[in-house]
Amino acid sequence: MPEIPAVSRRLLLGGTLATGAVAAGLGSATGTAAATGTTPSSTAAAEGTATPPARRSGQKSMVNVPFEPHKTVRVGVIGLGNRGSGMTTGWSVVPGCVVTAVCDIRADRAKRTADALVAAGKPRPSEYGGSADAYGKMLRRDDVDLVYIATPWEFHYEQGKAALLSGKHVVVELPIATELRELWDLVDTSERTRRNLMLSENCSYGRNELAMLKMAHEGLFGDVTNGHGGYLHDLRELLFSDTYYTDAWRRLWHTRSTASFYAMHGLAPIAAAMDINRGDRMTTLKATATAPKGLADYRERFVPKSHPSWRETYINGDLVSCAIETAKGRTIRAEHDVSSPRPYSRINTLAGSRGIFEDYAGTSTTGGRIYVEPDHGGHSWRDFDAYRKEFDHWLWKKIGDDAANNGGHGGMDYVLQWRTVQLMRAGLVPDIDVYDSASWCAPVPLSVMSLENKGRQVAFPDFTRGSWVNLRSGLDSRSTDMPPVA
Repeated sequence: MPEIPAVSRRLLLGGTLATGAVAAGLGSATGTAAATGTTPSSTAAAEGTATPPARRSGQKSMVNVPFEPHKTVRVGVIGLGNRGSGMTTGWSVVPGCVVTAVCDIRADRAKRTADALVAAGKPRPSEYGGSADAYGKMLRRDDVDLVYIATPWEFHYEQGKAALLSGKHVVVELPIATELRELWDLVDTSERTRRNLMLSENCSYGRNELAMLKMAHEGLFGDVTNGHGGYLHDLRELLFSDTYYTDAWRRLWHTRSTASFYAMHGLAPIAAAMDINRGDRMTTLKATATAPKGLADYRERFVPKSHPSWRETYINGDLVSCAIETAKGRTIRAEHDVSSPRPYSRINTLAGSRGIFEDYAGTSTTGGRIYVEPDHGGHSWRDFDAYRKEFDHWLWKKIGDDAANNGGHGGMDYVLQWRTVQLMRAGLVPDIDVYDSASWCAPVPLSVMSLENKGRQVAFPDFTRGSWVNLRSGLDSRSTDMPPVA
């Protein structure tokens, strides 16, 4: 086990650069697991005996590689459905950012989005659409610096890789890919092209999540030992809608994969608080799944017999849980459930030797509750309000009002977009790099591999190839300004 440098997060953010030894020989999976849930995993990968593939000639680490400074960030958008169209508006209102091109296989969506930007007083972007490969033409433009991808999951890998190869930086919605070989390929392509790829994990920029991160790094919880996060969202009505998810793409994933599709919303903030890829790393995963009852039950009660969904068989468990261990002996539970009746929750629980935080459980306006020593006793939870105010992240202090006015999901979307543009304009290192993105998405194929083996433990790939031992900043970042707009 490599030794972790004894450098605190507070000292690191104060400017001290930590260096660490190179990891040696921890088990890492390199096998693949198809999104179909039918591809056998390699024995070596499943048992954790595989080692990270060596870098090829021309590849170098992307750890701490900054963006080149951009006077203006020019964004091209691929995918203009519910998520993509809303985020396009968000990009257009960030200072120093302009949407120069939009693309969707349905050309009318590109026109509608361009019209909306013009109506809002923004420059008209170029429009691409009408075919599955229209995005390739957009990627040949020389006035796009950042490509934002918001298409259905099955297209993320192909389009993300193409964007990197075209010389653009990339922000990809969840997940960046669904197979291990694809995740590795995106890491390798980023290292080869020297372009940054970032998962569009907006929840990592949530106000409670960032305050939780700061509290963890300030030592409020003592030694952090465990965390619990997930994506628990009753999507049944939307999944059976004929208009919300184009061609029912999201429901169809429930017919062809057993994976934990979308646990990153809860997993990523916990991983950030634990310094995953920045002093610790996820090493193993075990998955369990309940029976797939929810969608079939909903269809039986609410969907006409003539609906095409009656030809479908659902195989994705209602609740898929992943038990993850880290190199430092911490545990993470990551859950996914979109098929059951229940209130929304990302869980966001973090605990250590001196206290615990739980989100979506309190009665205060923040929705969180906390219990930390020596402040609290008597086995009674306390409201999170005062702690969030004390540990509020600088991003929310600086642009919280703008986020409330411009961003969806409680402002998280705008914070992510503002921060991404600021990083690119100022030439800073991304908060979320390609290694974080690959690690947070790896439970998609790893859960399939584990479930295929009756919940057997599978090894977690070390996408950093040993650099995880080095403590470095990430989402905790020091306060910096948006460069002035000329």
